[in-house]
Amino acid sequence: MKPMLMFQVYRPKAGHEEALFELVKKHWPAVKRAGLATETLPLVYRAVDRHSKRPFFVEIFEWRDAEAPGVAHQMPEVMAIWEPMGPMIEGGPSPQIAALEQVSVTA
Repeated sequence: MKPMLMFQVYRPKAGHEEALFELVKKHWPAVKRAGLATETLPLVYRAVDRHSKRPFFVEIFEWRDAEAPGVAHQMPEVMAIWEPMGPMIEGGPSPQIAALEQVSVTA
């Protein structure tokens, strides 16, 4: 089982910034309690788009393995976080999601 590093971008609809942020803060603890995330603490950032000036959130965390995201869809405690996010996210119902792979190191 190889951990899968994830990069997720949550772009809230206008007026939903704080409510979405509250759910983002609950995301990793929920997947961790469900046994789907590694022990590595997530990184969560609030960012502002330089062009639109709209805020968004970035979350970087590790799934325990490649199967964990699929299992998460079957877990009520995870879906209790994901389902309310959908209507709050621009382009919903899910954040922009990418698996990360480190390809270089700089000194």
